[in-house]
Amino acid sequence: MDVIERAELIVVGFAVRTTNADEMDPARAKLPALWQRAGAPGAFAHVPGRVDENLYAVLTDYESDHNGAYTQIVGTGVRTVPRLPEGMVAVRVPAARSLKLAARGPMPQALVDAWQQVWKHTESGGTPSRAFTTDLEVHHPEGVDLYIAV
Repeated sequence: MDVIERAELIVVGFAVRTTNADEMDPARAKLPALWQRAGAPGAFAHVPGRVDENLYAVLTDYESDHNGAYTQIVGTGVRTVPRLPEGMVAVRVPAARSLKLAARGPMPQALVDAWQQVWKHTESGGTPSRAFTTDLEVHHPEGVDLYIAV
């Protein structure tokens, strides 16, 4: 895990509020439906000012730590906030000092493995410690880059 300064980003997409415990129970999990909606062909084609074709997952509004509720927004990066399409939200991801992890290999297992590294780092009291402010996943053709705020 490298510590880097991540640049500011604006993301427009779909949002849900959830917990990691809920996501472990298929009956309560909200993220699969969120990702299915965001990953649908053309889901963001009508959003103006997109910066690239990557999918961004913003994890923010942490209630406490990795055991509490948080909001996940999955969407596209934009230059400025457009008039929001129906059912979408915009979130500013502030620049932040972050731990960067690269998830490569078969998905979603490579991403799950990367998050397990993050949780192990958190639970072991690893330094630098997590800030639980705003974390970011950047999904691109090579895999996923995680930026965990510290």
